[in-house]
Amino acid sequence: MSEETQGWFAQLRQGLARTSASLTGNVASVLTKRKLDEETLDELEEVLIKADLGPAMAGRVREELSHSRHEKGIAPEAVREVLATEISKVLQQVAKPLELSAARPNVILIVGVNGTGKTTTAAKLANNFMREGRSVLLAAGDTFRAAAIDQLELWGGRIGVEVVAKDVGADPAGVAYEALERARAEGKDVLLIDTAGRLQNKSDLMAELAKIVRVLKKLDETAPHGVLLVLDATTGQNALAQVEVFKEIAGVTGLVVTKLDGTARGGILVAIAERYGIPINAIGIGEGIDDLEPFGADGFARAIAGLEAPNEQAA
Repeated sequence: MSEETQGWFAQLRQGLARTSASLTGNVASVLTKRKLDEETLDELEEVLIKADLGPAMAGRVREELSHSRHEKGIAPEAVREVLATEISKVLQQVAKPLELSAARPNVILIVGVNGTGKTTTAAKLANNFMREGRSVLLAAGDTFRAAAIDQLELWGGRIGVEVVAKDVGADPAGVAYEALERARAEGKDVLLIDTAGRLQNKSDLMAELAKIVRVLKKLDETAPHGVLLVLDATTGQNALAQVEVFKEIAGVTGLVVTKLDGTARGGILVAIAERYGIPINAIGIGEGIDDLEPFGADGFARAIAGLEAPNEQAA
């Protein structure tokens, strides 16, 4: 493991410290009886469900433990190893880096409810693309909130990316159309469009996003080429409902999970992966412009189980 990867794992492990501490602490308390009988397995399964891992994962871990260890004692460390293995199996199916199609510009819609970190994520993605040597344009499609427009323009100024923006109340589809026209004229590689996330009236949001897609297709019938849903890990079970809504409204192609640092609810990623199978493209564990990284299944699984990185075990 490179120093950079080790540093990221350490940051991830620190970010998930509350999740892993809560989970492993509860696992340890259940296993004080030492005997892994049916009652203990029931309690352990309940602990895993309460950790937002979801009933399917909890059931599989229980099944795995009961196979060869029934009526025997087991150390909490062994349970964590089984947990990490089972979590990794699920997450490996969805851990996929964000890849661009051959289209230029590659149009990506950023969707999600307000407060999840959509606008900051758009800026972080733009920064990542620029580091890869790609040209980027940002569009402030959340015209409902002045703060969203101002924030995106501020981030754009910091990272050196131009932002297409209009006044509050402007038509979001008009902003998207103008941004795509400009991105095509300037030969940009990527166009990232921030969008509004008001769920108070789902039909209005659906109509707004549908219109954005409709006008984009007037210029490029293959656009958008990606729809990224930004989820706030601290919302726990509410994140599942958000995936359901935006999957229906916007045809989500990938997930970005933010605010993993400091939450005790990081297990929700496992439940989301299990239920929906949507690719998890990136995770954020900080507010800095560089605090967005591709999602790695093994590292996340071991961090949430409170274990060391795989190649640290012999150290």
